[in-house]
Amino acid sequence: MKTMTRRLVGVLAFALAACSAAGESNADAMMKKSIVMRTAKPSADVLKKELTPLQFSVTQLSDTERPFQNEYWDHHAAGIYVDITTGQALFSSTHKFESGTGWPSFYQPIDKAATVDIKDGTHGMERVEVRSKVGDAHLGHVFDDGPKPTGLRYCINSASLRFVPVADLEKLGYSKYKSLFARK
Repeated sequence: MKTMTRRLVGVLAFALAACSAAGESNADAMMKKSIVMRTAKPSADVLKKELTPLQFSVTQLSDTERPFQNEYWDHHAAGIYVDITTGQALFSSTHKFESGTGWPSFYQPIDKAATVDIKDGTHGMERVEVRSKVGDAHLGHVFDDGPKPTGLRYCINSASLRFVPVADLEKLGYSKYKSLFARK
């Protein structure tokens, strides 16, 4: 176990040193590597390499993560949430609200064309599943008990999302969403 830990630390140190040598801060390099923008769904083999087992299970097998024990349920920073499989912009913190469910909830997607709604009759319930359009990743479900202006509650698994802070929108290729955060 100690040998494995030392190897992992060595690999991480090498990666960080290489990024620093390239003139980038470690944080900038890690952020750039962590978001891949794709125009099509990657293969299952690629996703198995890139995602954690929970992320793969949620996005590819339509599983659900545990409430109140996920990354974004109580997240309040300004920015956008993107599909973890493709980098496709999905939701904005400006549309996020506290639903009390233990999962991040939004009253609308950034662009309705970025998501696909599918009737879901599993588990003895009639629900509407929400999937990302480009990546065909399972995101969660949408319900009609949300706040104004839409009355909808997009109940989304954190494991299907990656957060991009407002300060990083431009450098990561999401500058068109900066207007969502302009002071009015």
